[in-house]
Amino acid sequence: MRKLIFTMLLLPLMAISQNSTEYGVFENALLTPNPAQVTQFEKGLAAHNKKFHGEGPYGVRVYWIANGPKTGSYVWTMGPFPWSSLDNRPAQKDGHDADWNANVAPYTTTDSGTQSYWRFNSEMSRFSKDFTIKNMEVDTWDIKRGKYKEAMALVKKVHDMYAAKSPNDTYGIYTNEFPSTKEGRDLAVISFFDKSSWLGEDHDISNKYDEMYGAGSWDQFLKGWMDVTNGGDTEIWTYVPELSGIRGDVKVAERK
Repeated sequence: MRKLIFTMLLLPLMAISQNSTEYGVFENALLTPNPAQVTQFEKGLAAHNKKFHGEGPYGVRVYWIANGPKTGSYVWTMGPFPWSSLDNRPAQKDGHDADWNANVAPYTTTDSGTQSYWRFNSEMSRFSKDFTIKNMEVDTWDIKRGKYKEAMALVKKVHDMYAAKSPNDTYGIYTNEFPSTKEGRDLAVISFFDKSSWLGEDHDISNKYDEMYGAGSWDQFLKGWMDVTNGGDTEIWTYVPELSGIRGDVKVAERK
């Protein structure tokens, strides 16, 4: 419970032009390799990303899921990009689709193909220092219908607490651009960490929250959070540089 909210990809950010009215989104695709063809899958995916997704808004990072029902699957993450850039994404005319269909898709199972788009919330997130992606704790939450504003108000309170009490912590907040009541993934919170020992540390969230808002406030927060959500899911993702098109370096300046 001590890391209930702010211990979660994403994901790294590049700046969308400050003069643009558009915002940045990430495209996530779940890829599950055939257990007997993992080597072929990884070889084809690495070559594809290096050729077609090595820079700019179409740059891709690949993560391996380490726990839960999707263990062993990969998350293919492109972006951030403005929606308008999708009109010129790599496709059939430059051999992108043919390469994917020949060298990646044949080595995946029928579980592959789930795709989602996530909008970065800059006001709720904190990237206070440069870092290199290694591991991420990814929490996704199912927000009850009609409770989005209440849920985000609670997230804002935790964000403000972190800004005051743990200013060096790094996390990102993302919302699903096309949420589904059946899928139940509306909000994503991503925390970045290097060593697995971080998972066992006491981050003292409850005491810091009570210090910020008064005794008993954390218990009230938990009650309020349960009132606006239907539960969530936690996965550990590990960045796989050899399969990715771009590096895991994240610069604070890129997000200003």
